[in-house]
Amino acid sequence: MAAVDRFSLLYREISRSCSFYMEALAIVGAWYTVRKCVSLALDTYSVLRLHVIPKLSGEIDLVKKYGKWAVVTGSTDGIGKAYAEQLAKRGVNIILVSRNKEKLEAVSRSISETYKVETDFIVADFSKGRELYPAIKEALKDREIGILVNNVGIFYAHADYFTNLSEDMLWDLIHVNIASATMMTHIVLPGMVKKKKGAIVNLSSAVCCQPTPMLTVYGASKSYLDYFSRSLHYEYASKGIFIQSLMPCVTSTNMVSFSSTMSKRSVLLPTAEEYASHAVSTLGLSIRTTGYWKHAIQLTLGECLPEWMWAWFALYLNRILRKEALAAKAK
Repeated sequence: MAAVDRFSLLYREISRSCSFYMEALAIVGAWYTVRKCVSLALDTYSVLRLHVIPKLSGEIDLVKKYGKWAVVTGSTDGIGKAYAEQLAKRGVNIILVSRNKEKLEAVSRSISETYKVETDFIVADFSKGRELYPAIKEALKDREIGILVNNVGIFYAHADYFTNLSEDMLWDLIHVNIASATMMTHIVLPGMVKKKKGAIVNLSSAVCCQPTPMLTVYGASKSYLDYFSRSLHYEYASKGIFIQSLMPCVTSTNMVSFSSTMSKRSVLLPTAEEYASHAVSTLGLSIRTTGYWKHAIQLTLGECLPEWMWAWFALYLNRILRKEALAAKAK
């Protein structure tokens, strides 16, 4: 038999025996392709629904949907102040909560005059622990609170190793970043349940989605808020309460002022005002979101990285930022 005939016969025999496996692989490939296409279509719809459609369809009547008053903690600077202004712009009366009375008076007056809404404020230093909450509860008892924004939070002086953090800093991170949102929610939520409507926004952070060395305790505190928000939403959604975990990436605020690079406005680093304008429009639409479409892209790309790669890059970057901050402090 000619060599070519022997090869042809061998090829036919191999093809016949492998046909089942080829068909199986084709089915798996088709299933994978369809799954990816459906996932892409759903993700695209989610982005449009969350970040595009609200801007085109007009603003939701937050007063009618949730209530007359909003409480915003950490509201004299940064995202907290900008978020309060966006709520006031939509006709919601604002109660500001922060530790600096002079700033509270100034921001309260500015919001009232600019947006023609009622404002009030409560002086509270959340680092003091449980002693301040009875006074806050008393101040809020006769108000129809429709929205609570747990924004108050503290950051490291700069990115640093865990053992370099003082005990005072660790306790402040626990009291301000974790306990404040827990206790403020405990104060306000019963009234919302009674009215069968309300919204609570907890400011988490994108750093909670992947381990971020040298921001370990800060990231852990934001992970608490993320879990707390998501779980509590399912617990109270049937009672008409919407609870949102808001996870911004870096914004150009005083919190990152230790770094000249991170505090500058850029395409990827919006101002607090830009961020809040987008974030408010996601209220009622998503229980877990970055709140800003550019941040959503950043988070999606970050989550595509293996954990070890993200952690390595974060450690590398935070070492540079720490060195930059220490050099600036030494001048």
